[in-house]
Amino acid sequence: MLIKQILAGKTAGKIATVKPDDTVSEAANILSKHRIGALVVSLTGTDVAGILSERDIVRELGKRGISCMSDVVGDLMTADIITTTPSETAETVLQTMTDKRFRHMPVMDGGQMIGIVSIGDIVSARLAEMHSEKDALQDMIMGR
Repeated sequence: MLIKQILAGKTAGKIATVKPDDTVSEAANILSKHRIGALVVSLTGTDVAGILSERDIVRELGKRGISCMSDVVGDLMTADIITTTPSETAETVLQTMTDKRFRHMPVMDGGQMIGIVSIGDIVSARLAEMHSEKDALQDMIMGR
């Protein structure tokens, strides 16, 4: 399965982003409102300056307490981002996420962000694919 197939199965919509100078509190509100685990940090909505995840916020809350909520996103975001392309396999992306211990990856095409995939998106797509394969094998065995 390719990443473009996973993106095609996702609900089309705007990618949730924040700007580097937005506050962490504003970012936390967006995460909560959209019930998502990470935001792409972007100036234009199609570039990727970084990612701010729930983990980034919780880690800083644990270190410094609530004062970090007035910091700017650029101070807490992960700036060294690994991206993928629509033609990459889901298995490769899943392996990278597992090895590097992160859960969200922007999808780039021609220098522009066209989507984001989460480890949950990939696992869900893989489970659906396995279910389809199982049904096809059962049908073949049963002569249907």
